[in-house]
Amino acid sequence: MKTTGQITGITANLVTVKANGPVGQNEICHVLLGDLRVMAEVIKVIGEKVYIQVFDSTRGMKVGDNVEFEGHLLEVTLGPGILSRNYDGMQNDLAEMDDLFITRGSATAPLDFESKWDFFPLAQIGDKVGAGDWLGEVTEKWIRHKIMVPFAMKGAYTVKSVVKEGNYKITDTVAVLADVQGKEHNVTMVQKWPAKLAIGAYKEKPRPYRIMETGVRAIDTFNPIADGGTGFIPGPFGAGKTVLQHAISKQADADVIIMIACGERANEVVEIFAEFPHLDDPRTGYKLMERTTIICNTSNMPVAAREASVYTGMTLGEYYRAMGLKVLILADSTSRWAQALREMSNRLEELPGQDAFPMDLPAIISNFYARAGHVHLNNGATGSVTFIGTVSPAGGNLKEPVTESTKKAARCFYALSQQRADSKRYPAIDPLDSYSKYLEYPEIRNFLDETVEPDWVDTVLRGKTLVLRGKEAYEQINILGDDGVPIDYHDRYWKSELIDFVFLQQDAFDAIDANTSIERQRFMFKMILAICDRRFAYAGFEDCSVFFKGLINLFKQMNYSAFESEKYYDYKRQIDEMVAAQEAK
Repeated sequence: MKTTGQITGITANLVTVKANGPVGQNEICHVLLGDLRVMAEVIKVIGEKVYIQVFDSTRGMKVGDNVEFEGHLLEVTLGPGILSRNYDGMQNDLAEMDDLFITRGSATAPLDFESKWDFFPLAQIGDKVGAGDWLGEVTEKWIRHKIMVPFAMKGAYTVKSVVKEGNYKITDTVAVLADVQGKEHNVTMVQKWPAKLAIGAYKEKPRPYRIMETGVRAIDTFNPIADGGTGFIPGPFGAGKTVLQHAISKQADADVIIMIACGERANEVVEIFAEFPHLDDPRTGYKLMERTTIICNTSNMPVAAREASVYTGMTLGEYYRAMGLKVLILADSTSRWAQALREMSNRLEELPGQDAFPMDLPAIISNFYARAGHVHLNNGATGSVTFIGTVSPAGGNLKEPVTESTKKAARCFYALSQQRADSKRYPAIDPLDSYSKYLEYPEIRNFLDETVEPDWVDTVLRGKTLVLRGKEAYEQINILGDDGVPIDYHDRYWKSELIDFVFLQQDAFDAIDANTSIERQRFMFKMILAICDRRFAYAGFEDCSVFFKGLINLFKQMNYSAFESEKYYDYKRQIDEMVAAQEAK
């Protein structure tokens, strides 16, 4: 029998309830308002006094209203049909909503329970299986969607029967498993899992050993993110966080993309809805939306639902990872999630930390980021979840609590610079403030040595040093004037500008320059460094400026040319001739 209770107090989305029975932390409940059932989650229990956060408007609620506890945590429904859907944080299908705005208490089915899928069995009678093992598969868009032993089933099971290849609903029994006591369990294509608990149906979780290509040169070469790694993009308003995330989602080497709009403005999310269904996916030949799922909680949706959205998105990612797929999860912006945590913490009158955020904010963020990773499945296959979040620090202050807490958890730091954005240097990733700790991993260094070039990390560090020396030279030139410093200062400055303009900046509106392969990045970067290693003679600082501006223009045209095309090599020839002529002066 379900536990019930009555409301004793209401403070915005925080509601206190007197429970008439046992209640668990993070348990789901419903506030009963006539025919409406408004969902909420238990966030604190003190004796018979229960604090719940309501995932909807509390308007019209009053003391004495009844509450019904469901006896389970916030759950995500898993099964075929997730891809291409747009959900809110509660996994309601937004396409099935009747109104322009989400009506309070409304709920829609996360999956289509009536459609039939072509099921192909993988397991055989007599096989020994456990949680997460593959029983069969169906084709979801172009992905072979694995039907697995439910993650909640612990221990060993024996396959008693599997249905033949054919058409079935997701609620039809496709396999029967027997436990060690001989009790039989029916398995369908659909299962549920608590959103705030990591799916652990894998053999081991080793350290990442390869990088994920994004097509963005400032990331792939200067600060690569590992496949199964974590990173975040902090930056002030207008610096290009959302645009960079969109570029990564379109170009990343991933099988499944999950976009989490966690409290961002509605117009930024609408761009995804409008653009993704029409974009061609170069990896598959289908539309990009066919391997994408969107979790949408815009800024005008309830604050409490922002917290649920990030967990829902991560759970969906872990589900596809258990199928042996590479999943990329992008969250925009985790600052809104942290603000929701702060709001509830303040209403609970908990001891505040810096800027009134919860004291345990670093632990909450670290626990969430730890759910990403590269895994070895029970059958020897591998899968991964790569997570990149954005942080929107107030006033661009990268010392605020959310940024600092995320720094401790994420391995990659892509700091967007207001100065670079104002000077239209996109992507505005600061090459000196940003970093990738994966460059220190022996596994990643070995991978880059084998797939890109021996000692590639040392080559990248040499390029970073040139950018640093150029910045130092620019500061001296800015203080003392163009003719107040030796010509070597101008040479160092313009060599760093060559790296910046040609390599670090990228044209997202050009079909060729928007996405650069690792092979092309290696070729371009080596070519630029070879020029930077040369010594040139100049008649004066104007001569130095004219020479490098000419080089930058030719390189830009080279970037807009198809790799290894006749036009591409023609620009390379012009660059070689220009460099040789300047060197001979």
